[in-house]
Amino acid sequence: MSRYSFSKDVQVIVGGTPFNLHRDLLAARSSKLCKLFKENPDEDLSHLLSDIPTSPEIFEIMARFCYNFQVNFTPENVIAVSCLACYLGMTEAHSPHNLLNKSLSFFEHEVITGWNESIRSLKAIDNPTLLQQAVQLGLIDGCMDSIINKALDNPLLLGEPIKNPVLDDDDEHESVYKPNAKRQLFVLDWKSEDLSLTSLHLQFYEPIIRGMIQCKMGSNYIASNLYQYAKRWVFLDPKETDEEDTSSSEGDCSNSKRVAIEAIERLLPHDRGVLPCALLSEMLQYATVLEASDNCRDGFEVRIGRQLDMADVNDLLIPSQGYSKEEKYDTECVRRILKHFYHNFTGKDQCGLNLVAELVEDFLGEVANDIDLKKDSFTSLAEMSIAASEGTQRTSDGIYRAIDIYLNKHKYLTESEREEICAVLECNKLSAEACEHAAQNERLPVRVAVQVLFVGQLHLRETITKEVAVPEERSKKSEEDDEDEKVMGELEKMSSKVMELEKECVVMRREIQRGYMRKSNKIEKEKTNVWREMKRKLGCISSLNRNNCHVKKKKKVHPR
Repeated sequence: MSRYSFSKDVQVIVGGTPFNLHRDLLAARSSKLCKLFKENPDEDLSHLLSDIPTSPEIFEIMARFCYNFQVNFTPENVIAVSCLACYLGMTEAHSPHNLLNKSLSFFEHEVITGWNESIRSLKAIDNPTLLQQAVQLGLIDGCMDSIINKALDNPLLLGEPIKNPVLDDDDEHESVYKPNAKRQLFVLDWKSEDLSLTSLHLQFYEPIIRGMIQCKMGSNYIASNLYQYAKRWVFLDPKETDEEDTSSSEGDCSNSKRVAIEAIERLLPHDRGVLPCALLSEMLQYATVLEASDNCRDGFEVRIGRQLDMADVNDLLIPSQGYSKEEKYDTECVRRILKHFYHNFTGKDQCGLNLVAELVEDFLGEVANDIDLKKDSFTSLAEMSIAASEGTQRTSDGIYRAIDIYLNKHKYLTESEREEICAVLECNKLSAEACEHAAQNERLPVRVAVQVLFVGQLHLRETITKEVAVPEERSKKSEEDDEDEKVMGELEKMSSKVMELEKECVVMRREIQRGYMRKSNKIEKEKTNVWREMKRKLGCISSLNRNNCHVKKKKKVHPR
């Protein structure tokens, strides 16, 4: 038997749904209801129990627990059940194995251990009272800490970083987080809309992102998730922009979107290149449409200005907003963005200046087509474009093209107004092709046409001078080359002659030696022949091997 004996049942009405319950069973589990029943044993307490802060579904779970039925906890109901159990005093001090302890155990072991479960629990909090109770119990911080830690372990839970086409052309395959096979399967599961962090309301989403930023989460992952959040909660459909918000619900929606875009701007990293200029420009346009704060719009303009050298002309074509705006594009916004670029420009990379100068010229050519663009606005933009080109080697062809487009679109301008517009054109920086076109352009004022003709003559003179100078240089060079070739030829001839002379000397030396030998032999032979002839005449017998001479002496005949 129950240790409480309350004879009457009690009726509790929650959210318009009546519950007839036994007092003893409620008192056995709830310290608050037990005290109330003791103080009012015989009274009708329905009016005192009508303010229980919960829903009929959650109250039914509590009642089933009191009647010892099985209770099924889920990530969606565990926080609400825990808050109701705490409100009714269903603690271990009042009864062992009570509802609060069981629900908190499920929250600790089944909810904050998983990414999906933590998000589902936060999404189920749908009223301020429940939120306040959950904060007091520490359940909100538990879910948020769990989400932050899991995102730090696996950044892809926030989504793939958005690639910047300017920065990622060279290192497209470098520094990319590549999950393993198991994690890849989990990412595919995460892509469902219900499990995305962007499905959370701003009251949970903003502190979670702030916590990740404090923990040094990669700015490219943060920026990517913030843009996805803007697509889900801020960006308007094209139809909505053309309709007036007349209902209060639409006004509340606009307010919530304005609050969201302002929060996104506060959370968006200031790192250069974490988002392409096209996406930053898109968010800036929505911030303008929603009439966000000046700090919000200025924040987007600063980010665009810091990476303006990576922008495209379409990123600067921001439509004007409001009925008072007569021009098609917000040129003042572009002027502010340019100021931010030059304010943050360090001067180390000259290529950045050239890119921005070309970008401004292209922008000027685009806005020149606007029939509503005022003369002062155009000249101001032209001066801004010229200022952007200072320090570079760019010509004035882009400015001339924009002026030609503007004069063609605004044919009603007087001669003096056209001269005022053309005053920003630096004719001496026009190329020869541009001068040739401008000399035949009937839209230009006469004074400007004369200047262009003069510059064209200068270009022609320079061209002729260069053409004359080039052949002279070539002739001089050719003469020098010819002389060098002649010298080399003479040297080669002399070298060959020297070699031939050396050969002839060798041959002559040999011939001389041979001739000497022959001459000596001949002399010997001649001497021998002469001597032999003399000996023959003298009657000597001579021989090559014997030189004795034998003369037969005649016997003397003495007279007897």
